Amino acid sequence: MIDQDLAHMRHALQLAARGLGRVWPNPAVGCVLVKHGRVVGRGWTQPGGRPHAERRALDQAGEAARGATAYVTLEPCAHHGQTPPCAEGLVAAGVSRVVSALEDPDDRVAGQGHAILRAASIKVEVGLLAKEARALNHGFLKRITLGLPMVTLKLATTLDGRIATATGESRWITGPESRRAVHMQRMTHDAVMVGSGTALADDPDLRVRDLGAAHQPVRVLVDSGLRHAPNSRLGATARVHPVWILHGACVDSVGWRAAGARLLECPMDAGALDLRAGLSQLAEQGITRVFCEGGAGLAAALIRAGLVDDLLIFSAGALIGDEGQAALGPLALGVLADAPRLSLVSQSPVGGDVMSHWRFAKA
Repeated sequence: MIDQDLAHMRHALQLAARGLGRVWPNPAVGCVLVKHGRVVGRGWTQPGGRPHAERRALDQAGEAARGATAYVTLEPCAHHGQTPPCAEGLVAAGVSRVVSALEDPDDRVAGQGHAILRAASIKVEVGLLAKEARALNHGFLKRITLGLPMVTLKLATTLDGRIATATGESRWITGPESRRAVHMQRMTHDAVMVGSGTALADDPDLRVRDLGAAHQPVRVLVDSGLRHAPNSRLGATARVHPVWILHGACVDSVGWRAAGARLLECPMDAGALDLRAGLSQLAEQGITRVFCEGGAGLAAALIRAGLVDDLLIFSAGALIGDEGQAALGPLALGVLADAPRLSLVSQSPVGGDVMSHWRFAKA
């Protein structure tokens, strides 16, 4: 039974991952219903957060759900919102056992979903593949417990850690396969973020391209003085695909508002935008996962503030030398012991480049 339970929960986690970037502010959940060793229903959280994974799986299973085991990657919800609680739906469907990876820390759930199931004499087991489930929904969990979104920082560098030549030339350090991988990462995050320096230098679009995806993440510009122009590529498409700008006080926002951007005023800290406050505002709007694409100053500021969870480095087999632009700005380290430490999650070739996934020790 243990091997079967593991296999079915892994299946549920794979389903849950399909919702990443599309279901905020909800968690990305997967559910698999199994009866007599056969999958009779499965589902994952749908775009916009509804229907929930359990509801989808129950609707697919129909009467076959009675007496089945439900494998769910997060505790079934217990509160009445736009839809009835999933815990009550599982009870009504007559499932006999629920295997849940994690308890939901949301105050509206927090053990109450499991309590509803147990009160109906349904056997409940919690904790199977909890580490994997926690990593999958780290953004949702961080937003609920800390009021901040998960931040993935992306760097595309040469082997000697440079992101551009001395003149600023950076297209293209990495190959087309890496650029496609970056677009896939954009798809799995709620928002893509850049700083004003990168925006001014590159005039980026930040949309997902060439993957046949209708979904687009929110595009976030960190620009304390609103230096980037509304007639940029971001501004030209702001009415079609969301653009949110984190900025300081006393700026001229008329042009950006007319372009259709959403303006979020943030406090300043020592002459720079308070990034923790800015990310907190994104979390308040429901954002759970942010994919930061630089530049060097914003990347370093996020690391200094302890706001980065994961680091993705795309390394190209090229060298630029000391005169090139560094991937990171100053980290203000006094001694080596103060250097942030990361653990390697995975490493794989991507075309002619190498993608390394690192996780900060605190994450």
